[in-house]
Amino acid sequence: MDTVQLRDAKASLSKLVEAAEAGEPTVITKHGREAAMLVPIAEGRKLYPAAGRSFLDHLLAYPGGLELEPEDVLRLRDVDLD
Repeated sequence: MDTVQLRDAKASLSKLVEAAEAGEPTVITKHGREAAMLVPIAEGRKLYPAAGRSFLDHLLAYPGGLELEPEDVLRLRDVDLD
């Protein structure tokens, strides 16, 4: 795993992205401290599976489901547009 300073990462971002695509993570430091890590997308999705999903996808993934009583459904449809 490579480590680069932030200013160097800015100058060579394309190279770092290519390395990530090849499966090589890179640690980015700022003022001598580790600040971020550039990882392959597959690894990032393992850590943050919800990243990039739409709001609808989040709603559909709700594990408890959504149960409406029949009167609630009727009330939702009872709209007067006049």
